This record gives sequence, C-alpha cells and structure tokens, in this order.
Amino acid sequence: MKRLLLITSVMAVILGTATVLHAKEITVRGKLQKTVEAGGWLIAASDTKYLILNPKNFQGNGWFKEAANVEAVGEVKEVMTTFMEGTPFEVKSMQPVEQAVATPGRDDNRRVTRVMVSGDSIVQAQPDTAILTVSVVTQNRSAISAQQENAAKTDAVVRALKAAAGTGAEVKTSGYSLQPQRVYKEGQPPTITGYEARNSVTVTMSDLNKIGNVIDAAAQAGSNDVAGIAFTLRQDRPARDRALGEATREAMSKAQVIAQALGGRVVRIVEVQEEGFQRPPVPVYQTEGFLASAKSAVATPIEVGSLEISSRVQVIAEVETNL
Repeated sequence: MKRLLLITSVMAVILGTATVLHAKEITVRGKLQKTVEAGGWLIAASDTKYLILNPKNFQGNGWFKEAANVEAVGEVKEVMTTFMEGTPFEVKSMQPVEQAVATPGRDDNRRVTRVMVSGDSIVQAQPDTAILTVSVVTQNRSAISAQQENAAKTDAVVRALKAAAGTGAEVKTSGYSLQPQRVYKEGQPPTITGYEARNSVTVTMSDLNKIGNVIDAAAQAGSNDVAGIAFTLRQDRPARDRALGEATREAMSKAQVIAQALGGRVVRIVEVQEEGFQRPPVPVYQTEGFLASAKSAVATPIEVGSLEISSRVQVIAEVETNL
C-alpha cells in the first residue's frame, strides 16, 4: 500500500508540473468524434485529429454532438494527458458550420467571406383617409371681443364641418391661441394694438369624394384659414408588407449576383435588418386657392393621388468561393 501511494504521488507531481512547451493559435475545421475513453472529444480534421482539452465549455450547446461539423479557434498545447488520441487542443471558441457537399474534381480549398447588401423598394398605394385642418382667425382691439367673436364663428364652422363630412368623420379641436398684436418702434417698448384669436379644427374622413364640399362648407361658415390636406392610409400593413418583401428579394438577388461573380455560392444568411419606413402623408397646401374657390360658385376641386410606401432591407450573407 505504501508503494502504491508513493507511485501515485510521483505521477501527480509530474502532471502538476507539466508546462506548455509550445502554443500556437490556429483555426480547425472537422467533425466531432468521441474518444475511446469515455468523456473525451476530438475534432477530426482532414490532416490530423485534435483532442479537445476543455469540451465541457461547449457540451451545453445543442449542436455539440457526434459527427457534427465545427470550426474551432484555439491553441495547440504540448501537455501530458491521460490518453493521447490526438494533438492536445485548447479551444477558445467553437461554432457549427454547414457541411459542404463533395463534388468529384472540385477544389476543396474553399473560403467563406461575408458580403453586405441592401435592397430598396417603393410601392404605390391609394390613400383611404384625408386629414383636413381649418382655422377661424379673429382680431379685435380687446381680448374678450376677439375671443367671443372667434367662439361664435368656430361654433358655426364645427357644425358645418360635421354636417358636410357625415357621421363617419372625426371632428376635433387641434389648437387654440389668443395672442396680443404688438407694434415695435425703435427705442420704445412694444405697444399692444389688439388681440388675435385662433381656433383650429381637424377633420379626419374616409369619404375622399366629400373633401371639396367640406372645404366649401367650412369657408362659408366662417373659416378663413385652411392649413391644407394630408392623404394617408389607416391600414398600411398590406402595402408595407409588399414593399418589405420586394426589398428583401432585391437584397437576396444582389447577394446571389456577387456570389456568382466570385465563382461561388451563398451558403447562409447571417443577419437581416429592416430599415424600412413609410413616407409621411402627402400634404397639399393651397390656402388661398381653397378659400377663393369656396367663396365662388365653383366647388373646390380636389384630386387624390397615390402614396409611396418605401422599405429598405440590409442583408449579411456568407459566400463560399475558391478564391
């Protein structure tokens, strides 16, 4: 028993004092294999086998299994191990790789490079909603007079807007202000000469054929400032999806063209980022023209155009080549 303990102690000293004689960081590609002794793992590369010194760091991953193709970066170590089935290899990082299909006569010295491409798309969509903003502006020497006059006219304008736009429209106050009007003279403090009251009302409606009539009704009821019209989409998801799909296909097509130009192929998509956006509602500013038409016998003409929905997608792809 004493002799056995002595031999064990000597072996422990030898293993404990083993030093690294040489270390070189390399990249290894091959299949994972189990060693003859339970618990050990190898990377079987084309030229040699590498014994993984720290397999427990990677065994929690689902892809770490027998015959899996992996790529590992680490250092070759000249150390004493309990079994020597391959070159001792301390792995710093490891990831799975796709297995390339062997082709007779094909050069196996392939390289994988990453390319970054973007795809753009613009689709046309017919607007289904109009947003109209009108205001009542009144001026008077006293603040209360300007406010009371504005309140009376605004009440008439709101009633006219609701009647002309119909029950499906949304009419709401979007702004109100009462401000003094000042006269500035050099070397003197500003003088208040009167007050201006402004009450803005926004109408959101789906019946685009009524826009001209709504503008006319507002002007006839007392509105004297039309900020303009903006056309938009209440449900823009179908148009956005179509633009996103076209942008993605364009990006993939670019990646394929680059791969073919390099004499290779796209092996996988690493990352996809959407940088898409919808262009804001198209505003139409024609305040003077609106008011002039509204006060005349001719109805205000409104031509509804189309909206442009744009999308951009960025794709990072891995391309395998022989270069």
